[in-house]
Amino acid sequence: MTQPADEGRLVLPGRFRAVVFDMDGILLDSEPLWIKVFSEAAARYGGVYGDADRDGTLGLPLSGTARYLAEKVGIDADAMQAELAETMRAEYLAGPPLVAGAGALVAALMGVLPMAVATNTLGEVATRALAASGLHGFGAVVSGADLGSPKPHPAVYLEACRRLGAEPAETIAFEDSAVGIRSAVDAGLTVVAVPQEGVDLSGAGAHILLRSLGDVVVRR
Repeated sequence: MTQPADEGRLVLPGRFRAVVFDMDGILLDSEPLWIKVFSEAAARYGGVYGDADRDGTLGLPLSGTARYLAEKVGIDADAMQAELAETMRAEYLAGPPLVAGAGALVAALMGVLPMAVATNTLGEVATRALAASGLHGFGAVVSGADLGSPKPHPAVYLEACRRLGAEPAETIAFEDSAVGIRSAVDAGLTVVAVPQEGVDLSGAGAHILLRSLGDVVVRR
């Protein structure tokens, strides 16, 4: 793994010409919402969504987690997905809180590097959630769900780079899950892992590991 530059900090732009952010867990502190929704859905059918379940589904598209939960509690996967989607849409449109440092980093990068978001969340929901949370300035919001090739497939990152007019080799990505890291690495981007509390991404294949977005310095 490449070490962060400048005594534990990552300095941008450096050699990079574009940046692509994951959304959930990197920009929006929405993972607690997902865990709450998944836990309540499992409980409605007599099941439990615990830490091991969270570790096994972190970064998966909604369809993947819906199948997982449906099998766990013994109901139809399509019905579970529709139920989860309806609940999460309302949560997103209310404006999830930001991850610490996300707002400051996005603001600092505006006018310095073109930015995009690459997410497994539906594009229309992601766009409205970002706006509701006060984040702006993205040249593209790309959804793996909309493309039909969610992470860990690299398509979402390749499409984000294409829309920004940037080469993957000159683009840096920020991710918080092994699934997302694989997607970005396979697309040819340099990947920064910013793990959530209690998540170990040291062996997930990212090029740089940071403690928080506050460790990123933007120099104009």
